Amino acid sequence: MIKIEKHIINKLDTIFSGKKNIVIIFHSNPDGDAIGSGLALYIILENLGNQVKVISPDTYPKFLEWLPENKNIIIFNKSKNDAIQFINDADAIVCLDFNNLDRVKDMATYVANSKAIKILIDHHPNPDNFPDIAISETSVSSTAELLYQIIKHLNYQKYITKEVAECLFTGIMTDTGSFNYGFNPATLIITSELLSYRINKDEIFNNIYNNFSSDRMRLMGYCLNSKLEVVPKFKTAFISLTQNEFRKFNYQTGDTEGFVNLPLSIENIVFSVLFTEQRDHVKISFRSKGDFNANVFAKKHFNGGGHKNAAGGQQYNLSIDETISKFKKLLEKYSKELS
Repeated sequence: MIKIEKHIINKLDTIFSGKKNIVIIFHSNPDGDAIGSGLALYIILENLGNQVKVISPDTYPKFLEWLPENKNIIIFNKSKNDAIQFINDADAIVCLDFNNLDRVKDMATYVANSKAIKILIDHHPNPDNFPDIAISETSVSSTAELLYQIIKHLNYQKYITKEVAECLFTGIMTDTGSFNYGFNPATLIITSELLSYRINKDEIFNNIYNNFSSDRMRLMGYCLNSKLEVVPKFKTAFISLTQNEFRKFNYQTGDTEGFVNLPLSIENIVFSVLFTEQRDHVKISFRSKGDFNANVFAKKHFNGGGHKNAAGGQQYNLSIDETISKFKKLLEKYSKELS
């Protein structure tokens, strides 16, 4: 189990011990780790007697809507006035699965200006200094794994229900690609403990990975057949999608989940990228194998960040074609590292 200083645990226990207004937030375009961690903590804090609100900056994939207490998530850009009021009234704001306020988009200003105690629980490197209490640990597989360890440090195990275990298992499973990367022995020990709550791991897997629309499957086929570009010289492959292509396949939030990993199945490919055209910028996802540091690449060139082998970024003021052109030119500078 990771080490957390006793005074930090005592502070958290004082805050969480009951009758507080607590807001839980996570990053824009939340994934299984963000949603799973948020809902697990929501259930525990409610059981401790707090008034708790979970606020997402925007919508999230439909395949996560089965999670327990999902109906209680407030979407900021759909219920802005209520969300702002909850943030303003909060005694504490728990920030999960992100370490930079830019990641919460339009919520950032309101969170920054709030007088609430700000608590960070995250596993990404190089956190900003906005929180009052920060537990940032890059050695864990996911925020869900970190949250589970915090729960044990707080001696809150009696508040772990089957529903909490389902949420935490979802976070760990999705952030490790179904235990294919980014985990350690402790991850598997924690997973086995979560399974002891009689959760149905096969049902959870099906809910996440076998619950897509036919349009999404056709979009994936189109990506592989028509939009996959391989650059053998630099052991790199990438996929790009425009807004017009999204409309053609009736795109829904979460439909491109996992697409960035597909090119890594190609022999000798160590760097995979997905470019998606957004309303005012190009969103970029990076994945790598072995020693190539996708995080450094994303941070240096595309205002991004993340983990060594899994990162994200964005490009403003360039079209998607111009962004791809910029990317291709950058590969020359990394030829030695990619080889």
